[in-house]
Amino acid sequence: MKKPQPMKNPLPFILVNMAMTADGKIATANRVVHSFSSKHDLEHLYELRATADAVMCGARTVEISRTSLGPGGEKYRKQRLKRGLAGYNLRIVASGSGSINPHAAIFKKHISPVIILTTARASKAKLRSLATIADEVKVCGEREINFAEALRWLRAKWGVKRLLCEGGGELNNALFRADLADELHLTISPKIFGGSKAPTIADGEGYCLLSKAATLQIKSFKLVGNEVFAMYYRTTRR
Repeated sequence: MKKPQPMKNPLPFILVNMAMTADGKIATANRVVHSFSSKHDLEHLYELRATADAVMCGARTVEISRTSLGPGGEKYRKQRLKRGLAGYNLRIVASGSGSINPHAAIFKKHISPVIILTTARASKAKLRSLATIADEVKVCGEREINFAEALRWLRAKWGVKRLLCEGGGELNNALFRADLADELHLTISPKIFGGSKAPTIADGEGYCLLSKAATLQIKSFKLVGNEVFAMYYRTTRR
């Protein structure tokens, strides 16, 4: 009997999709304004979701944006089925502390499984509570989510080959710092928010040395209306 062959790449292909202002902000400093791009950018978001097995966001982004992380309307579900994907993508919420609003919109629409990624920082009581609102809760890491471990698990347990991350900035940063993000899709809106406390596409702990910085190569660039749509890929590989 032949031994089972290991997967060539046990990790999913990771896309990060973000919209930012011309000064690099993804929300105002008070986070009241977080949706500012065009209808075309929203269509672009749904088109990307239609290529992914799963969509992931941080807990705060899920709550503030009131998103269900669903695939959109029938048009996009048909695109998924045509690609051989399930009609509805898996939905993933990442929270190192396990502090997730159980009343968030994502838990009100039972369209597909919701998976929560967290750490040992979440108390047993909190984990039991999360288990009542999610289809599965996975502890990956002691203090911070070990995304390499989490992604391997998502590939092996849930068959996730292509995962779309939609922020926020700390989640994106964790993926880039761990050298896990393969592509960055970036919509640049002609607005200026300003503010030293306004979130960006990659917050949290940054790189201290230029030699350590995540390096990107531009793959495509187009102007649609008054917005720029750019797509980059990582030049450093796993």
